[in-house]
Order: sequence, then structure tokens, then C-alpha cells
Amino acid sequence: MPLTEKLSSSQLVALLPAADPEQLAETLVAFANADGGTVYIGLTEDGHPTGDIYPEEINGLFQQAEALCNPPVRVEWQQSEWSGEFVFVGRIRRSPDLHTLRDGRVLVRASAENRPLHGEKLSQLASTRSIGDYEAEPVAGATRADFEDKLLEEFLGKWEERQGRPLTRPLDDLLIEMGWLTAERLPTIAGLLLFGRNPQSFIPRSGLTFVRFEGIGLRAENGEVGYGRREEINGALPQIIQRTWDILQEEMRRGAVVRSLQREEKWLYPPAAIREALVNAIAHRDYRLHGLGVEVRIFSDRLEIMSPGGLPGFITVDNIVDEHFSRNPRIVTGLFQWRFIEELGLGVDLMIEEMINAGHPPPVFSAKLSSFTVVFKNVVDHAPQSGPRLSTNERQAKALAFIQRQGRITNRDYQELCPDVTPETLRLDLADLVERSVLLKVGAKRGTYYILR
Repeated sequence: MPLTEKLSSSQLVALLPAADPEQLAETLVAFANADGGTVYIGLTEDGHPTGDIYPEEINGLFQQAEALCNPPVRVEWQQSEWSGEFVFVGRIRRSPDLHTLRDGRVLVRASAENRPLHGEKLSQLASTRSIGDYEAEPVAGATRADFEDKLLEEFLGKWEERQGRPLTRPLDDLLIEMGWLTAERLPTIAGLLLFGRNPQSFIPRSGLTFVRFEGIGLRAENGEVGYGRREEINGALPQIIQRTWDILQEEMRRGAVVRSLQREEKWLYPPAAIREALVNAIAHRDYRLHGLGVEVRIFSDRLEIMSPGGLPGFITVDNIVDEHFSRNPRIVTGLFQWRFIEELGLGVDLMIEEMINAGHPPPVFSAKLSSFTVVFKNVVDHAPQSGPRLSTNERQAKALAFIQRQGRITNRDYQELCPDVTPETLRLDLADLVERSVLLKVGAKRGTYYILR
């Protein structure tokens, strides 16, 4: 990779400036237990070569790091030179085994960190080791010709815009590096879903079903099928997102008002929250499940977005606000570069905040073994808000999500959710939500609890 590329640590990339065997071993284990990735030895966090790594010491580093991993992690190493300085690049695939460090720790790569796992999270990860790195597998029968040139051209424009410069090397080299083509230039699952001319001919049920029901149930009052609009949406993922978003805007638009000579659209649901949930459902679904597709269902009182596959890795409904882990990091990276995702890792917080700002309850998250669903409930007869928008910190967002699931929250509940935060800070968090009429305080002293107002 030339030095002109912009590199930074992420779920799939680790930059290690020093020849530290313990840090390298931790990174190898974390990548192998997650979705694989690439480690660069000899680069600073801002992507510049340190000039402190030499070939004579690198074999010893590899051996020491390997001795700390149980079982050993397979790595494809390559020596490179950046601005005349040595940089060593290692590529790690997702492993079917659960890897630990010699001291017994289990790490997983999440965002740009190597995070330790314990208890239920560790058990959950161990139970998923048979999944494999599905999105990086080549698609049987597909060739490079199955990529849509127009989609590649559109993507390249977005990529160059985000990078701030033109691509100066062959496009296929970038596609291979990002995991969208194999080294033999065959489409991977992720690549075909992002750029394929007709992905559904190779990957069944990889599209989306939209249904609008007239009432609050699946059937009308007379017992007949109660939907008024149904559409099957196929194509590459960017096309599915855009077409579905166009439909949702039609269904959610309630008109417009003019304030200070400016036209403002009125929406049944906050668009930012719904768009975020839509993109998340498509980006994070389990594409191994060919019997299910993403479903978007609108009822008179709610909007539901269902994504096939349970929550990935160590993510649970309880930690979904402040933990981030991707089942399909190559697909996520593609949608991020395409600008369908503006900032990684902030989706759940955004949904909660936007719904509260619009006067609705926070979204409800429901996880099953084969699906994950987000439910947005509307409050049609609420007055438009005026004044400053409500913002919540991550702790408050976790509290609101807890109340949505449990119906109430106590101070003790909140302390268990945020064990590293002082009780006084948590008390002030809840008092702030009460003052802003988001929560209602019930009871006194030890019997105090909080509910949504």
C-alpha cells in the first residue's frame, strides 16, 4: 500500500509503532476472535512510518508473539517499504477456533480496541465460532463481470470525495484490499452485495420486503390480509437502501409548515432515526440465512424494521447502546465509504435521541436467535417542539433504553448499568431528564423509581 493512503486504526486495521510482542499477540488474538483484519508494524497511529523496525528483529518478534497465543494465530506476513522505512503487514483471517492469550485472557476486536471478554459475553462468542468469515468468502459461480460498472463508478466518486484525492492505482487493487474481491479477482459475498448487478441470483433473500398495514395488526378487522402496500426491493445494497428510503419518505411525510419564510417538512417519525435503523439492518444482518430477508413494516401506531440473524459477537440488548461490534465489517466499511453511514458506532444513540426529540418513546430493541427487530412507536397527537433540541449522553441513553424494556428504573438499576460512574453523577443524570420532562420521578427515598413521562 502506498504511503499516500489514509490509514487509521479500526475494527479491521491495527497500527503498531513498536516491536512489542505482547501488544502484537493481543492484536492477533483479538482479530482472530472477531472478523480478521490487517496489522501494520512500524506505523504510528496517524499512519507514518517510525523507522524503528528492522528485518533482523522481526522474526524474533513473530516467534515471541506466537508463543503467547493459544492456539497460534495464522498470519500472512509481507515486508514493505514506506518512504524508505521498513513496515511489516500481517493479514489475519477470522478463525473457527477461540483464541486465548497465555495468561488466559480472551480478546476481541471492536471498533479500534482489543477488548477483553468475560462471563456471558465470552460464552456467546464461543458459541458462534462455527460461523466463519462468511462475507469474505468467494461467491460460487460469480466473476468480476458480475459487478455493475455504474455502481463502481458511483462508489469511486464517493471514496475519492471522502479521501480528498483521486485514486492513483488500479480500482481492483482497492477492491481486493477491502475484501470485495479475492486475490484471484473473484467477487466475495461482501463485494457482490455492494456492487453486484443482480446479487439475489447468487445470494437468495438478500433483498428487502416493505409492507404497509392499514391498522395495528397483520389482518384487517374482517380477518383478511390487512396490508395496503407491499414491495419487494432487490439489487445491490446501496440501491436497496436508496429505494427503501424513497418509499419510507413517501409513507412518513405528513405535509409541511412555513416558519420564517422557510418550508419545514413534517414527519410521522424522525427521518434520521428511521434511516439509521434501515442502514443498520442491511449492514449488520446475517446473510447466511437465505430463508429470511430484511423486513420493514409500517402499522398505524408503529414502524418495525426486522433484520435476519441475532445480535453479533458479544452484543446484547443490554449493552447495545455503548458496545459496538460488526458481523459484516467489510460491508459496513463499504457503506461508510459510500456515505450511507456518516459516523461509525453512533447509530443506537442517534435513534434514541431523535425519537425523544420528536416526542415519541425511545425505540424498542428485541433480539431473538434468528432475528433482531427495532420498533418505533409513534405519538401522532403531540405538539411540535420548540426551543432547543434534547440531547442525551451515553449514560442517559442507556437509562432510557432500560426503561423502555423494563418499564422503570431505580438508582440501583442505573448504578448497575454504569458501575464506573459515581452515584452523584448518575443522580444528576436522572434529575436532568426529570427537569426536562422526559422522566417522571415516582416515590421517595429508597422507594424512588423513574418512568417515561
